[in-house]
Amino acid sequence: MTEGDARDRILALGFEPAAADVLAAHFADAERRGKSGHGFRRVEWLASLDVDPAARAVLVESEEGFERWEGRGALGYLTLAAIVEATLAAPPERARVIVAAECFPTGVLGYWTRRLANRGLLAVLTATSPPRLGHPDGGPKLAGTNPLSIAVPSSDGKPLVSDVSWGRVTYGDVLAGAATEGDLVPFGGEQAHKAFAAALGLQALADALLGGGYGAVLLVAQPAADPVPDLRQRAAGVRFPGDG
Repeated sequence: MTEGDARDRILALGFEPAAADVLAAHFADAERRGKSGHGFRRVEWLASLDVDPAARAVLVESEEGFERWEGRGALGYLTLAAIVEATLAAPPERARVIVAAECFPTGVLGYWTRRLANRGLLAVLTATSPPRLGHPDGGPKLAGTNPLSIAVPSSDGKPLVSDVSWGRVTYGDVLAGAATEGDLVPFGGEQAHKAFAAALGLQALADALLGGGYGAVLLVAQPAADPVPDLRQRAAGVRFPGDG
């Protein structure tokens, strides 16, 4: 499947051209970066969801340092796209916390933070999902895989973009047939309690700000320094997170 094919199939699901462009571009970028579980396979998955293609996210609260958006039935991809565009059009003077309620699914979080970092903004983003991770010793599923992406802009044009999920595999791997739901456990082997702690902490953080349901929390800030070029020089050619 090509990006154009994906766009055509998304249009056939009832999405408007602008929304289809956002979704197809996201899936194509995931494919290029080797994240096939978040790529074109998601088109078929979208067709299985009960969504309103015409739904749009709404900004319901806005201050200089805080915003709250509500998805109101819109796909998380489209909610985050709207938030990123609005943030780039009116970036914070210093920093801003953005809470996105009813925001699911959100896709590859590094895709969104990279767009902000490419325009000079530091971005930290997490998002929740249905509970899929339990304690390494067993018990109920208590947290989503709750990825965390951190993007730091750089004057050399190559931001550092870290994007880590706390599961040994992602749910995208399950959708792609590369893993089973039984493989969805915290990563780290004997140290898996550390990944579980991170996932649970992010779950509680998001739940406290969201007040219920699945959603995302984004911190955007103006950087005070430019650490990435020095890091790259000291790394002596080591591949950094997010490099193509």
